[in-house]
Amino acid sequence: MKNSRALLAAVTLAIGISTIGLASAAEPPGESVVSSVEVTATVEAINHDTREVTLRTVEGQEYSFIAGDQVRNLAQVEVGDVVSATYIEAIAYEVRRGGQVDATEAVALGRAALGEMPAGMVAREVVLTVEIVAIDRETPTVTFRGPQGNTRTILVRHPEKLQGVSVGDTVDIVYTEALAIQVDRVQ
Repeated sequence: MKNSRALLAAVTLAIGISTIGLASAAEPPGESVVSSVEVTATVEAINHDTREVTLRTVEGQEYSFIAGDQVRNLAQVEVGDVVSATYIEAIAYEVRRGGQVDATEAVALGRAALGEMPAGMVAREVVLTVEIVAIDRETPTVTFRGPQGNTRTILVRHPEKLQGVSVGDTVDIVYTEALAIQVDRVQ
C-alpha cells in the first residue's frame, strides 16, 4: 500500500517540524530523537482456510502466525510474496516557562482498500506536559510531576542542557510511534 509509506513519511516529517523553531532565545532548547527499523520477509507458506502465514526473513528465521480478520485481502497473498514492515519511534521535548500539566493521545489507522494487496498502518502520538519539581545538578537528575500527580526522576544525559532550567518550568514531551506493513508480489 503506497499510502501507508506516504503516511509514515508524513508522520516522520511532522515529528521533525514539531521540534524546529519552537523555543525563544530566553528558553532552553528542546531536542528530538528518531529511530526506525525496516524488516523484509518472504511468504514461505499460507493456509487461506486457517489464515496461518509463515514468513522467512533474509536471515533465514521463520515466523508463523494467524492473520486476524482485520487483515483485509489475505486471499490475494501467495507463496513468494514479500512482506515489508517499517517501524518508526520518536520522542521530542521542549522546556517552557509555565504551562498546564496535561496529557493527550491520538491514534491513526489505515488499511488497504478492498481488492488491493494487504497493507496497513497505525500511528500513535502521546503529548504530555509535565512540571519540573526538583533538579539535582550534581547527580544530574530532574524530577517531573505528571498529569495524574505521579513523579518520576530521570538521569539527565546532557547536563549542559540544564542551564536556564528551573523548578516550576514545564516540559512538553511528544512521543510518536508508527508501523506500516505491506505485501508486494514479486514479478
